[in-house]
Amino acid sequence: MLLFTPGPTPVPEAVRMAMAGPTIHHRTPEFEAIFKEARARLMRLFGMDECVMLASSGTGAMEACVTNLCFKKALTVNAGKFGERFGKIVEAFGLDHVELKYAWDTPASVEDVQAALMDDPDIDALCIQVCESAGGLRHPVEKIAAAAKAINPDIMIIADGITAVGVEPIDTTNIDALIAGSQKALMLPPGMAMIGFSDAAVKRVGEGRGYYFNLASEIKKQRQNTTAYTAPTTLVIGLNKMLGMIEEKGEDIFYLQTRARALATRAALEAIGCQLFPRTPALSMSAVYDEEANAVRDILKSEFDVNIAGGQDHLKGKLFRINQMGLIGVHESAWVVNAVEWAYDKLDRRAYDGTASRIFNEVYYANMGQSV
Repeated sequence: MLLFTPGPTPVPEAVRMAMAGPTIHHRTPEFEAIFKEARARLMRLFGMDECVMLASSGTGAMEACVTNLCFKKALTVNAGKFGERFGKIVEAFGLDHVELKYAWDTPASVEDVQAALMDDPDIDALCIQVCESAGGLRHPVEKIAAAAKAINPDIMIIADGITAVGVEPIDTTNIDALIAGSQKALMLPPGMAMIGFSDAAVKRVGEGRGYYFNLASEIKKQRQNTTAYTAPTTLVIGLNKMLGMIEEKGEDIFYLQTRARALATRAALEAIGCQLFPRTPALSMSAVYDEEANAVRDILKSEFDVNIAGGQDHLKGKLFRINQMGLIGVHESAWVVNAVEWAYDKLDRRAYDGTASRIFNEVYYANMGQSV
């Protein structure tokens, strides 16, 4: 079965083998050496001044950033389940809260953010997704962050990059906390979150807040190549292996291949009549609006051994989402769009003629600078 959900993603065999070795105690020189190497590689991937790894899902990292970086009032952007989640975290801790809400296919507006910040100088943190995976939407985070910093240089920009880190280069010039998750582009099992920080964010953290998610405790310990509490040792070992594989391939090539797969998948789906959902699609996934989404997913799973994701809430049964993150074989992506075309044939939507495979290959190799 090909796993093409936008998280969890499949774990490469080399990473599985690295994690299959004997368990290492987390308070030993052997593990500290692996942790040090993984941390250095992760810092390079983030392109930021500091980073931590947490034994937590991405939601834990979201909570840690809110509680440690927002002291007065948060501005949250809600264009899907995860933007909504930022708002719920803020409310759970009794912080004041301003929300900008959008349809799930609509990116946040720079002008809306500027207006909200000009209207309320108490806002000291902005929480936004780079990619809102509920609808496969890419927000213009870099432009929004720059505009926010121009109004208030001290505002903390908290960016959920869980379905963006490792997918494309992210300009972190104006980002203070960038969140990643193990089960996305980094192709590990769920259970570990990572955060990159600016120097300004580290200063804002100060002595930290909370207990388990006190970022000051983690920053202090992780600078010593250990963790404040029990480390997810197996996941750290897997992360180190995966980041090593990305470096061996070359980060530029890794991003180029992801982009080429994404554009080829998108073009192939549109060529067979699929309606892409978001106005500004992310490279991490293709989200297709389809009233027969469940039927398409069932056919892919039962007849073509392909598992893709559906929609949530009001889009349940009306959306299917295909992953494009990670080290994915181009032949596997080509098989998936070919399977979608066959599903449309079986649903009497269009006669199968191989269009999806042909367009996928043409667009992919054109974007890789090669001819078919």
